[in-house]
Amino acid sequence: WTEMSERPNSSHPESGCNAHGDWRDPGLAWSTTRDGCWCRLAYWEHRTRVGRLYAVHETSVNIFCELPQGSGFSLGQLQAERRSAAVRRARSKIGRGLLLSRERDGVWAYNRSEHPIFASSPTLGPPGARGPPVRKVLPGYSLQVFDYERAGGQAGWRRPGDGPCDPNSIRISFAKGWGPCYSRQFITACPCWLEILLTKPR
Repeated sequence: WTEMSERPNSSHPESGCNAHGDWRDPGLAWSTTRDGCWCRLAYWEHRTRVGRLYAVHETSVNIFCELPQGSGFSLGQLQAERRSAAVRRARSKIGRGLLLSRERDGVWAYNRSEHPIFASSPTLGPPGARGPPVRKVLPGYSLQVFDYERAGGQAGWRRPGDGPCDPNSIRISFAKGWGPCYSRQFITACPCWLEILLTKPR
């Protein structure tokens, strides 16, 4: 799929053809930007963001802790002033981490580590829910963590204690879950987690 695909012409919404008569995938309108970046990654330890935003230009990216686990976003390279014992234990479980992939129908996460990951986004839950559900992804399994088609009608949400959430974002925690079924009610209580900020459609 070309990085420079054009947004479908409004006069041909069903066919997905642009003004030049070329077919383009409507889902790629989500990832078309001038610099080709379709998302940015923010790494958090509890309530503190560690390091800078990591821009993703390729269709997929590996997110892992220590080298050599592949090329991509190495969380082991991010330095923090002080790390609690809980953060150090959680970081030791990230290992090979996950593969984040942009597909035609949305964004998928494949768990490459030996421990579960937990994911949440506004498109994982039913419309009108108080907040997105949290899904557990076991090692060796994948999950569609964001659905482009469903995202069009979503609005941002806010839950007390968890802060506002961008409707075009995904949150993934390593090894620790959160929500009504866990002792940690909010993702900010998780030792290590990612915020995936998707490029908004134009």
